[in-house]
Amino acid sequence: MDFEALVKHISTIQSTLQAQAAHAVNLALTARNWLMGCYIVEFEQNGEDRAAYGEQLLKKLEQRLNIKGLNERRFREFRRLYLVYPQLKEPIALYLTSQIRHSLTAEFIEPIRRMPSAKSAINIRRIPSAELDETKEWMLPADKLFNKLTYSNLMLISTIDNPVKRAFYEMETIRGCWSYKELERQINSLYYERSGLSKNKEALSALVQQQATPLQPKDVINTPVTLEFLGLNDRALVTESDLEQSILDNLQHFLLEMGHGFCFEARQKRILIDGDYFFADLVFYHRILKCHVIVELKIDKFRHEYASQLNMYLNYFKAEVMQPDDNPPVGILLCTDKGDTLVKYATAGLDPNIFVQKYMIELPSEEEIKKFISNTNY
Repeated sequence: MDFEALVKHISTIQSTLQAQAAHAVNLALTARNWLMGCYIVEFEQNGEDRAAYGEQLLKKLEQRLNIKGLNERRFREFRRLYLVYPQLKEPIALYLTSQIRHSLTAEFIEPIRRMPSAKSAINIRRIPSAELDETKEWMLPADKLFNKLTYSNLMLISTIDNPVKRAFYEMETIRGCWSYKELERQINSLYYERSGLSKNKEALSALVQQQATPLQPKDVINTPVTLEFLGLNDRALVTESDLEQSILDNLQHFLLEMGHGFCFEARQKRILIDGDYFFADLVFYHRILKCHVIVELKIDKFRHEYASQLNMYLNYFKAEVMQPDDNPPVGILLCTDKGDTLVKYATAGLDPNIFVQKYMIELPSEEEIKKFISNTNY
């Protein structure tokens, strides 16, 4: 073995086992969420005390469990996953009994085996028989769905009502090994509809797959649902350049040193809106002004969409965070440069508490730069 072979072997084993680890985590996540959805449906249909909980079941379940990531919205997603993909019962039961049989008791395994079949589970949705036959016709093999699609992709596809359209995206996602973002982009760009209008569907498919971004192990692990499942900190969701990280560090320190009422509350504050996650760079509460102060940092010049993003954060805080005795939140947008006219037009009609400022980074002196250039070998 020469050095190049050593590098190749280490690189190969790294990428292979990293992908395998991500795949293993995804299988466990899909199994957990599908099972929770199944349990919820079964309770709603046959629970002895289901009438006592009624429409508040999922909310009460969230409160009783008190587990991060398991909330009413997630439970609704899990329930939908089970109702759309009841055929996952067999591969999930096989996965559980083969992977963790030593740690699960018979009291847990047996109920899984006694879960409703795919046919009876689909009937819970009260689908007419003709549509039920069409749904079966377009179903991909359950083991392929379970092993080839990430949970995030399954969850996104499950929101599609048309079974043919659902099968189309299942097949294309598997074929192209799409990430969640890529699948979302294709759905939003009406790929299915464009394919129906295209005279050369194979050529369109080949072009889409060529331009698509393939799934990477980090795409499986670095998602909000997976990180919650693994119990990791929200900070793992955010990647920042060294420059941005340094500026945020110093900006946070600067505002706290100013005193005069700034109370640090959160950094990279995660905000969930319509299934998408957004991150506010710094959030403070000003005890004298009695309002939240949201600071957004951009490492480039001002763009109109930056003002819109900050305005969205302010509206979110007004509706979801602000208390009755609080004043409306204040937004501070920091950019490396700004055009006053663009700022004027971009912020017109938005929240009046948005302030756009330009910041400067302390650079090396001209003499230091000259010295660096003269000592550099080309």
